[in-house]
Amino acid sequence: MRYKHVHFIGIGGIGMSGIASILRTKGVFVSGSDVKDSRLLESLRREGIKVYLGHQAENISGADLAVYSSAIKPDNVEFIAAEKHNIPLMRRAECLAALMKDKVAITISGAHGKTTTTSLVAHMLIQAGFNPTAVIGGIVRNWDDNIFIGESRYFVAEADESDGTFLKYEPVYSIVTNIDYEHLDYYKDYASIVKAFAEFMEKTKDEGCLIACYDDLNIRKILSGIKKRFITFGLSQGCDVRADSVSQEGFTCGFDCFWHNEPLGRFKLSIPGLHNVSNSLAVIALGQELGVAKDVIRESLSTYKGAERRLEIKGESPEYLIIDDYAHHPTEIKATLSAARSIAEHKCYKRLIVVFQPHRFSRTKFLMDEFSDSFDQADYLIITDIYAASELPIAGINAETICEKIRKKGRKNVEFIQKEKIVNRILVIVNSGDLIITLGAGDVGKLADELSFKLIKQNLPMPPLAAPRH
Repeated sequence: MRYKHVHFIGIGGIGMSGIASILRTKGVFVSGSDVKDSRLLESLRREGIKVYLGHQAENISGADLAVYSSAIKPDNVEFIAAEKHNIPLMRRAECLAALMKDKVAITISGAHGKTTTTSLVAHMLIQAGFNPTAVIGGIVRNWDDNIFIGESRYFVAEADESDGTFLKYEPVYSIVTNIDYEHLDYYKDYASIVKAFAEFMEKTKDEGCLIACYDDLNIRKILSGIKKRFITFGLSQGCDVRADSVSQEGFTCGFDCFWHNEPLGRFKLSIPGLHNVSNSLAVIALGQELGVAKDVIRESLSTYKGAERRLEIKGESPEYLIIDDYAHHPTEIKATLSAARSIAEHKCYKRLIVVFQPHRFSRTKFLMDEFSDSFDQADYLIITDIYAASELPIAGINAETICEKIRKKGRKNVEFIQKEKIVNRILVIVNSGDLIITLGAGDVGKLADELSFKLIKQNLPMPPLAAPRH
């Protein structure tokens, strides 16, 4: 990249921070600002990146490029300062696309499963010796970071469809996991979402390959008219890569895999859920396409540790199991709770207590009815206030409305509780043998940490004193 000083407006975002780190390793002077401190910002400081807390016009001084996230609006003081001083402005996706230029770009998109599938792809390529660079939308537990910086031409990236910027990419290989009724604050209707994904799928370069989920009916329709070479994956008959004889045991899954109806053998996935079996099939398809040895693919799936906030264990004892998950869309909630129920049954936990924090007023408005049908697996449900994520409130759209809709369908064990009162409420109702799961894309995961401490960690016996050093 020709720029000497790149400033990131909103550098604390999971995608922005990763790009900033990559530019820093390329010798670019990087600065950035965000409204509040975080673990990611502290990590950037350790890398030598200048981080400002709060947005101020002077923060952008000296930059010859300003990169901004989709959360940054045109009235941001740094955005205005860049325009005033004729500093070029570039969206996050445009910067990522520039980094992927002339690389063997592998992009992963879909309404759900992007982070898991992207990190699984990266982990497989690392295990196979491809030495890729990868930008992930979450912290990957295998390397405790959201990026992996390799030295080869392979570049793996999560392609976010939420604001349409995934159309900036021109991948050699692309994976599409699913299409769903989501991000209606940007897309005017469902047809617009499907159209955008169709355009993204056509962006795959002719020398490459599109890998798409055949279980998704909208993807199936798009594939019927696609001009690119493609491979299909899924759990249904007719897929090029298919899983059969799926078993779920606690936090692991096993399945027989078939490649064009020829058996590839048995695979084990060290993360739970049928949705993750489907995600792993996309990775197997890519591995086959790139010529990765079957044993390497198999080992990478079994050694993948998952991403933070994806069915992440926060605390476990014979009495309680506490899990946190990012699920914030009805489809994700259903898949996550199905996996949680399977875990509970395998580990002999009796009751599933669910704490849900809705994310964004717009999503809650558009999917209110779908949310009310998403919690059938819960034995006890607590819903708390909507996490605004920079949105303004919408009249009549609140967590209490979701609770009321669920009660009208005959569910009694559901209540609205303000977030700061939830832990104390759970401490009153919890029983030995409960699995507690927190759900949402906001800050609800902090409750799982607090519950883990109060129910499990503070009650553990103190470890023996270490022998004195001589």
